Amino acid sequence: MNVIEVGSEAPNFTIKDQKDQTISLSDYRGKKVLLSWHPLAWTPVCTDQMRSLENNWQTFQKLNTIPLGFSVDAPPCKKAWSTALCIENVSLPSDFWPHGKVAKAYGLFNDEQGVSVRANIIIDETGKVSWVKVYYSQELPDINEAIQVLTNM
Repeated sequence: MNVIEVGSEAPNFTIKDQKDQTISLSDYRGKKVLLSWHPLAWTPVCTDQMRSLENNWQTFQKLNTIPLGFSVDAPPCKKAWSTALCIENVSLPSDFWPHGKVAKAYGLFNDEQGVSVRANIIIDETGKVSWVKVYYSQELPDINEAIQVLTNM
């Protein structure tokens, strides 16, 4: 797995989220973007990871940041999951088809398991990758670490 490097141009993507909205990275130029990757919906660590994005929505707004909760789950799955978690603000893009295409572009696809690894990637206002951290599959990313990076940008 070749994880994307800091300083690289972030690969653009156009993908649907849980609300059937089209999400394109290029639409967020001028804002920072946090790509928060989780392997699969409906699992405990992934649930806590996505709730941390929603719970910190106002902080992200103050930091001119769009948080996106990515996985390879199908759109109906992401919709049901976001409803169950009461996620109203955060977009949860579905990298379902072509399966894992965006995860592969960022070097985050686990071919053996058919899912993305758990990772946080921050993209700056110009579309460059400014921070990358990959986590163990059962490790909950520290949202405060990502917020600190965003604060210092």
